[in-house]
Amino acid sequence: MAENQLKALEQKIDELITLCSELNRENQSLKADSANWHRERQDLIDKNELARSKVAAMIDRLRAME
Repeated sequence: MAENQLKALEQKIDELITLCSELNRENQSLKADSANWHRERQDLIDKNELARSKVAAMIDRLRAME
C-alpha cells in the first residue's frame, strides 16, 4: 500500500514539475510580449508627439504669413 502511495506521490510531483516548467516558459513569453508592447506603445507616443509638434509649427508659420 505504501509503495503505491509513494508511486502516486512521485507521479504527482513529476506532473507538478512539468506544469511548473510550462508555466515558466509561458510566463517568460508573456513578459517578452509585454516588453515589446510597451516599446511599441512608447514609439507610437513619440511619433504622435513629433507629428503634433510639426503640425503646431505649420500652424504658427501659417499664422505668421497672415
